[in-house]
Formats: sequence, C-alpha cells, structure tokens
Amino acid sequence: MENKILVETSARHIHLTNEAVEALYGQGAELTVKKMLSQPGQFATANEKITLVGPNGKTLAVSVLGPTRKANQVELSYSDARVLGLKSVPVRESGDVAGTPGLKLVGPAGEIEIAEGTIIAKRHIHMTPADAEVFGVEDKQVVKVKLDTDRALIFDDVVCRVHPTYALAMHIDTDECNAAGAFGEVYGEIVK
Repeated sequence: MENKILVETSARHIHLTNEAVEALYGQGAELTVKKMLSQPGQFATANEKITLVGPNGKTLAVSVLGPTRKANQVELSYSDARVLGLKSVPVRESGDVAGTPGLKLVGPAGEIEIAEGTIIAKRHIHMTPADAEVFGVEDKQVVKVKLDTDRALIFDDVVCRVHPTYALAMHIDTDECNAAGAFGEVYGEIVK
C-alpha cells in the first residue's frame, strides 16, 4: 500500500543477555527460534519463557525475544506495569534503560534480580533509508501517524528509526492497540 505503514502490536516481552540466559535456563543454554519476527534477525523463542515478579508479588509470563543483547530489557504496557505494582515505568526508546526500574526474573533453572531495564517502549517506525526518503523523514524524527480503524486516532510522538537492515513497520504496545482498535492487518499514514 503506497504511503502506508504496517502497524504491528508488540506484546510484553524481554530481551536477555547471554549471562541471564544461562542463569535462568542453565549453563550452556541458548535461545531457540520459534518464529522469525518482521524485523530481520529478530525472533521469538519457542520454549524459553520468563516469569516477571513485581514488587507487589504479582507475576506475568513474557516471551523472550532473540538474539541476546548487551543489556536485559523488559518491555511492558502501562497496564502490565500496574499489574506488577510498578508505579513509574518510563516511556523510552529501546536500549535506553539507565535509571529504569528493575524486576525479579524467574526461569526454569534459576532466578535473578535486574537492577534496571524495565521500560514502556516509545512508539516507533522501523524503516530503511529508502523508506525514509519516500516518506520524507530522517532518523530520530518525531512524527504523527493516523490509523484508520473503527476507533480511528492519530498517534503523536512516534519516532522514526532508520537503518539499512530494518523492515518497514510501526510498533505500538497492547494498550495502544486496544485504544485504536488496531486488530488484524492495520496500516497507518504519516500526517504532518
């Protein structure tokens, strides 16, 4: 669809370091691919699940996304954060975890406490440099995106993330998906 961007809903998940994978799943453990995701090189894992334990003792199961990273990162919606008793989870771009809340992570072979790493992911669009040229935007530019659904709305404060290896897609969390009624195959349009 010309000048349209596929909108994908990103449910709660976690990115782990190699050290965390071994602590949670056992020495020598590695993440296994269940299915590839829309972004090249990213995958959802098959059997590796994590249980998050909040400060209030409540738990949530989350999928693990691979491959491993340099820092552990938990991505939640505001609703998820409330369930876990987290009062101030910041909205951040992926990778910006300094000073964010920590959580207890429980896996089949062990558990760990992370001191930081819990964020609500900022709405963003992945695009190649060629896509950016088509849409007339630059890396890190903030735009508005209109979704034409039964609950049509315009998302403000959407960051354009430009890299040659990205595939064109906008990512929102489950709260945002529900607010927009963005179910099934949904497309957005950058508006000025």
